[in-house]
Amino acid sequence: MHSLRGQLLVAGPGLRDPNFRRTVVLLGEHGDEGAMGVVLNRVSTVSVDEAVPPVAELVGPEALVHIGGPVQPQAVVVLADFVDPGRAGELVLDTVGFLPGDVEDGTELGELRNVRVFAGYAGWGPGQLEEELEEQSWVVLPARVSDVFTDTPDALWATVLRRQGGVLALLALLPDDPRSN
Repeated sequence: MHSLRGQLLVAGPGLRDPNFRRTVVLLGEHGDEGAMGVVLNRVSTVSVDEAVPPVAELVGPEALVHIGGPVQPQAVVVLADFVDPGRAGELVLDTVGFLPGDVEDGTELGELRNVRVFAGYAGWGPGQLEEELEEQSWVVLPARVSDVFTDTPDALWATVLRRQGGVLALLALLPDDPRSN
């Protein structure tokens, strides 16, 4: 199996599941045991300071928790852009990785360029993602660090599709409900 770790899953127009409609997912793990990722373009109204105070010092006072997916919504997943990638718990994309699970003091992480906090994650059992890919529920595209830490998460789905050009750029122009066009 070819791992899609570090790639984006961009929801296709036929994906109607409300948990994933028009989402962009960064795959953090993909193998024989299944896949795991975080939705990059869903933001909650809850501040990190309110939800996860110990992590607030890493993201700043105004940062909001992102909704990483429907699996274990109470779980906290943190992605960071590490100046020293060797300090990441697990690297996903270039210098972006998950925080190690045993951090007692944020200074152990070294300098971080950016940090994003997610509640929950997206998960697939063995073979499940491959089935969804065969159904063309998802478009697999290369990820950029700027996708993970975008300042405009609501526009990310269309932005990622537009930069591909061709048919995918046209897909980005579809109204939310094509039947209303």
